[in-house]
Amino acid sequence: MIGGSGWESTVEYYKTINRKISEASNYEHSARIVMFSVDFFEISSRVAKQDFDGMEKFLTDIAIQIEDDGADCLMICANTLHMFAEQISQNISIPIIHIADATAAKIKEKNMRKVGLLGTKFTMEMPFYKDRLKNMHGIDVVVPPVSEREYIQKTFLDEFFKGKFTNEARVQFLGIINRLVDQGAEGIILGCTEIPLLISQKDTIVPLFDTLENHALAAVDFVLSAGE
Repeated sequence: MIGGSGWESTVEYYKTINRKISEASNYEHSARIVMFSVDFFEISSRVAKQDFDGMEKFLTDIAIQIEDDGADCLMICANTLHMFAEQISQNISIPIIHIADATAAKIKEKNMRKVGLLGTKFTMEMPFYKDRLKNMHGIDVVVPPVSEREYIQKTFLDEFFKGKFTNEARVQFLGIINRLVDQGAEGIILGCTEIPLLISQKDTIVPLFDTLENHALAAVDFVLSAGE
């Protein structure tokens, strides 16, 4: 696991995976995990400079180290950092469990073909996430307008990444969700692993796809199937 780009959500990954492995083994086992938890500044400083080449090398070096430490698969515990997943995969021999694929599987279980996407500015605007859903899974994606994307990004930086999750932000995000539904979205991807710390299914009747949970469960499925 490459974690730490939001340490609060990384904690949830660790808890979810271990809980599910424990339940599946009749509480006899926990998960064997190799985790590299990065200093968030290593991420944010490169983003501020738009040093994407430096970010790719930084993450690739970590992925190689994780493989060398004996991991059978790799998880990148953040939606946005999956912009580098394809390049990283070319430098390691173990599979990457892709967060968009894990979420697409849940969307298709509900026979949905159009969803809204909330996430960082990069996740909402760059093609690496939306194109993968469309081209590999046949799922259309709608995103909020520019002003709302800017609000979401500012909230991530000023609040979520500092561990602040307020009712005011919850109200704003629910409003954005409702407007995406007005655009034809059948469900909403919570495409930043911090968003489920703010909003859960109990807050809305609109179906939500928790990428953190979906990703973690996909890892559990991988481990359990490998042990069969």
